[in-house]
Amino acid sequence: MTPLYQQILLAILLDLLLGDPRWLPHPVQGIGWLAQRAEAPLRRLVPNPKLAGIVAVGWVVGSTTLICLGLLKGAALLHPLAGDIVAILTLYTCLATRSLHDHALAVYRPLQVGDLIEARQRVGWLVGRDTAELDEGEVTRAAVESVAENTVDGCTAPLLFACLGGPLGALAYKAISTLDSTFGYKNERYLQFGWASARLDDLANLVPARLTALLTVAAAGVLRLRTKNAWGIFWRDRHNHPSPNGGQIESAVAGALGVRLGGVNSYFGQPSSRPFMGDPLQPLQAGHILQAVRLMWLSYGLTALISVGCRVALL
Repeated sequence: MTPLYQQILLAILLDLLLGDPRWLPHPVQGIGWLAQRAEAPLRRLVPNPKLAGIVAVGWVVGSTTLICLGLLKGAALLHPLAGDIVAILTLYTCLATRSLHDHALAVYRPLQVGDLIEARQRVGWLVGRDTAELDEGEVTRAAVESVAENTVDGCTAPLLFACLGGPLGALAYKAISTLDSTFGYKNERYLQFGWASARLDDLANLVPARLTALLTVAAAGVLRLRTKNAWGIFWRDRHNHPSPNGGQIESAVAGALGVRLGGVNSYFGQPSSRPFMGDPLQPLQAGHILQAVRLMWLSYGLTALISVGCRVALL
């Protein structure tokens, strides 16, 4: 079969060329369906909600990995080329760099020409907060924060897990991320049941988030942004986030762009405040979305260079 590093490079190429077509079935949808269907039965069978949540994590991640392993082994038994194709397609579906780029530009374009209504609608596809009343600066903040956070979740972390564990590693990471998106809420329903999902996601992103933040500082230097400020804000503000990992990359991006992120968001009409990251050296505006996207691409490229390079060196 084709070496793993070549499979990863082909998967990266597919992601760059195709993105995430809506007509193509996506494994994350199946993982989400599996997680949602498991919740009610597990709550009935396991009275302790925290323990039920732990079982849910094991069931979803284990089932996802076993199904993927079965598909890979079955395809390889048919023909080595079939095994390669399944492996490459699995890796490809775990990467979302082109999709994140497209969604961010879908916010930038209407914002640039003053179509705030369209920009609000488009940014609503990226974030969970209420967007109907956001001004240009807040639409920009929402887009920049989403690009920064998803640089880890959708780009660098799955790539790192792919280099460590191949298609199985990448898809297991996506299962963990999907569980967090499904159950990892600090509300009455999921505070206990979603505890394991949230903690495992924190653990899975521990290294990728910090590595991506450091590479973002390096990328700021290449792009002639505020490198010194990126490092200073990262070091000062990286813990100013509800997530132990989210603030790592967002603080570095805030420093590189010379803007302030964080503040008050509204969810279903209820305000939610989080600490600020960065200093408002300039007001948030549409152009900062483009700069955030460029930082994403370069930090992703540096991650690919390092991780795939290490994989080749181990041959």
